[in-house]
Amino acid sequence: MFKFGLKLWSINDNYVKDALRLFNEGVYQYIELYVKPGSYEKFIGLWKNLPIPYVIHAPHFRDGMNLAKRENEAKNLTLIQEAQRFADQLKADKLIVHPGIAGDIKETARQLKLINDKRILIENKPYYALDDNLVCNGTTPEEIKLVMDEAGVGLCLDIGHAACSARAHSVYYLDYLKQFMMLAPKMFHLADGDVNNLTDDHRHIGEGNFDFRQILAIIHDNAMVTIEVNKSSKENLNDFIKDVKMIKAIKGVA
Repeated sequence: MFKFGLKLWSINDNYVKDALRLFNEGVYQYIELYVKPGSYEKFIGLWKNLPIPYVIHAPHFRDGMNLAKRENEAKNLTLIQEAQRFADQLKADKLIVHPGIAGDIKETARQLKLINDKRILIENKPYYALDDNLVCNGTTPEEIKLVMDEAGVGLCLDIGHAACSARAHSVYYLDYLKQFMMLAPKMFHLADGDVNNLTDDHRHIGEGNFDFRQILAIIHDNAMVTIEVNKSSKENLNDFIKDVKMIKAIKGVA
């Protein structure tokens, strides 16, 4: 079976009690922690005290990081440095970054080569961003491969993002996923969605029309799979438990 990841933000102290309980019960195997800028000093101690493995996710476009723009380089370096501090303190060996928006994929590769952190995984994106119909960088297997080759980084394959990009490029999404799989992803993001949508909406498993029997068959056993869906409650993680159970049921695992 997969190694499941729980996606949380670095400021999500409201979920800590439930997160620890579910980890101890074996519901998931690691936390993927998205770094909200400026949260290190206040929150690093909280996460460091938990006996849980971590993957770190650097800030993205909505929090001011855009690797595809040369004029953003100084700010990008400041933001990635905070994410690296989280990764250092939490002993994370994976650090996920987005390729950027409305810029140049070659600039993304240049900046990642400058950062030179072997923990970095580039995450593929939908063609259209959620913000003002801007076009994302890193939406195709070719663009992602360019970054991987130039900067020496790995891949976090986001299933929903790939499906949205496939729709924009008029390619069948399962065929598109197989093309990305040829890049040997180190881990995955998983959510349900609508194969006819151009933007990702992070639905709970079973609430969209993705063919999960075929999708899960593509992902190898023991893969790290972060369930990246919207949370229904600010008090508990019951919806996360249901998503894990849904995936196990589709895989035929008790």
